[in-house]
Amino acid sequence: MAAEIDDKLPPNSMSYLPRVVLRKVVDSDLPIFFEHQRDPEGARMAAFPSRDHDAFITHWAKLRREPSNIVRTIVCDGQVAGNIGSWIAEDRRLIGYWIGREFWGRGVATAALAALVAEVKERPLHAFVAKHNLGSIRVLEKCEFVPSPEHDSSVAGEDGIHEVLYVLSRQGV
Repeated sequence: MAAEIDDKLPPNSMSYLPRVVLRKVVDSDLPIFFEHQRDPEGARMAAFPSRDHDAFITHWAKLRREPSNIVRTIVCDGQVAGNIGSWIAEDRRLIGYWIGREFWGRGVATAALAALVAEVKERPLHAFVAKHNLGSIRVLEKCEFVPSPEHDSSVAGEDGIHEVLYVLSRQGV
């Protein structure tokens, strides 16, 4: 079953928000995800290094095998736009996503996150975001995530990256 957000504006409107659907990941999505994570600007924004092909395939096999993980393909207007998921780490249910740059700035991430939040009933949900990634911070805040006081973003992690921990404590969006 696919979660769906259909945010089209009235037909007389000059613009529209994209039709975004979440569905299960299939093998043919992986080459697209691989190319997305190779984009230097996307990797810089996410503050996450690109993986080589073998490491990427191994990582996705592990993600798809773990029953507590929720991994979805983001489809925008019929095209694979990225991926989104949720997993458990250090006793937290985390969320994360990666959107292909050609879909940035169109509301795709916000619609996808809203659909995932509706699908995942467990609360709280957590998301770490690089402090410089203002686009993802805005997406999280639109979906009612708030900065967590339990994490000091002024202290860089072992990798030198300053991250903000966002949390969604209640049902909604």
